Amino acid sequence: MNKKKTKREIDSFQETQMAKEYKNITFTIVLVEPESAGNIGSIARVMENFNFKNLVIFNPKESIENILSYETQGFAMHGKDILLNAEIIELKNTGDQLREYQNFLKRFDYIIATTAKGKRYTNIRRLAIFPNDLTLPISFNPIKIAILFGKESRGLTNEEISHADTILRIPTSINYSALNISHACGIILYELFKKINIVNIGRGENPVLIADREDRLILYNMVNSIIEKLKIRAYKKDNVFFAFKNIFGRSFMSKRELSLMIGLFSKVNDILENLNLYDS
Repeated sequence: MNKKKTKREIDSFQETQMAKEYKNITFTIVLVEPESAGNIGSIARVMENFNFKNLVIFNPKESIENILSYETQGFAMHGKDILLNAEIIELKNTGDQLREYQNFLKRFDYIIATTAKGKRYTNIRRLAIFPNDLTLPISFNPIKIAILFGKESRGLTNEEISHADTILRIPTSINYSALNISHACGIILYELFKKINIVNIGRGENPVLIADREDRLILYNMVNSIIEKLKIRAYKKDNVFFAFKNIFGRSFMSKRELSLMIGLFSKVNDILENLNLYDS
C-alpha cells in the first residue's frame, strides 16, 4: 500500500468533526426547576462528554451555594467549567414564573422539550418523537436551539411543554420507564452528537484508518491470482472470487488489517508460484 498516502491520512485525521450543515447551530441545555444539585453536576459532566457547552438553570429548587459547591463539582468532573459558567436564573416572585419562562424562551429560534410521558398519545400536547427521528433545522444564519428538561419529580408541565417546537421522549421498557434526568440527558445528547458530527473510527495518536477501494483492489487482485494458481474449475472461479469479495466488501476493514491480509495472501501466492514452477 502507498505509505505516503497513509501518512497524509494519519496527519490529517480527525476522529470527530462537526458536519458543515450544522456549524451555525448553538445548543443550550435548559434545566427547568431542577431539584438535585447532584443531577445538575452529572448533566454538566455528560455535556462535556458530548461537547455541549451552554447550560441554563432556570429557577432551581436547590440553592446556588449547593449547585456550585465542591460536592456538585465532583459530580461534574471534567464538566466543572460548564457548571461554574452556567447561567442561573432565580425568580424572586414565583407568581411570575410562567411569564418569565415565556420571556426567557424568546432568546431561542427553536425549542426542543423532553418528556417521559406520551406512550398512550391521549394528551395531544405531549405527542413526542424519538431522538433518532429528530430532524434538525439547517440554516445559513446562526440559529439558537434550546433543549428543555423538567424537574426530576414531575418533568415539564403541559403549559411549559406547549411552548416547544418539538417534543422528544426516549423509548424505554414498559415495566419501568422512568429515567434519572442525567441519564435521559446523556442519551439525548448522544443522539444529537451523532446527528451533528462526522464521527470516524479511531482514537488517539494512532487512529484506525479504514481501507479504501484502491487498497481493497490490491487484495482482490492477489486473491484472483491465487484462484488462478489453484486451478479451480472455470465455472466456479467467478463465484469463488465474488464470494470472497462480497464478504470483505461488507466489512469495515482497517488499513492495518488489510496490510496483514495482503502479507498473508502474498506468501500463499509465492508458495503456489514455486509449486507451479516445480510441477512444470
